[in-house]
Amino acid sequence: MASLKRDLLVDTALELFSKNGYRATGIDKILDESGVAKMTMYKHFKSKDELIIAALRKRDENFSMQIVKRIKELVPLQKHIDPRISRLVSFFDAIDEWINSDAFYGCNFIGASIEFKREDDPIHVASSAHKKLVIQMLQELLSDLHLKDAPYVARSIHMLVEGAIVMAVTIGYKDAAKHAKDSALKILSSYEMILPLKI
Repeated sequence: MASLKRDLLVDTALELFSKNGYRATGIDKILDESGVAKMTMYKHFKSKDELIIAALRKRDENFSMQIVKRIKELVPLQKHIDPRISRLVSFFDAIDEWINSDAFYGCNFIGASIEFKREDDPIHVASSAHKKLVIQMLQELLSDLHLKDAPYVARSIHMLVEGAIVMAVTIGYKDAAKHAKDSALKILSSYEMILPLKI
């Protein structure tokens, strides 16, 4: 039961933080929405900051599982492109689906790092850790290309991903992920690799 209450708190907090931000979402609102007693909450989390970090970790887990699952589903459909980049293309297609879904409120980690700017703040550290994991994921998706500068290329493509998310949430550019995918493929083509067929 204790574990269920904790999960309920984290899930509720994550939803509210996503929609309304971290500082704007009070503990009382989270307790009211979750139906969990304040005493129960403080048995699991000593502070709101601890709850924020738990919510970010949950979002990190959800994002990774959802993206990896969707990539596996989409890759078999990418028959018309160079197989070495099919996973990367599927990654961008998964991001495009997320951006255009009802669940899109921007990036939890960008929002958290803005609200908690100090680089040694545990919330900022948790946000940074997620972004580093995404870069590692991109580097893995590029592994079939055997790039000499794989970390640099992964970071370059990651900047396109981040830009797409920001443009989608700030100016409502719904094709941001598609645009970023096209730019990523142009970056790869500049490394003198076999160009993918037209997408």
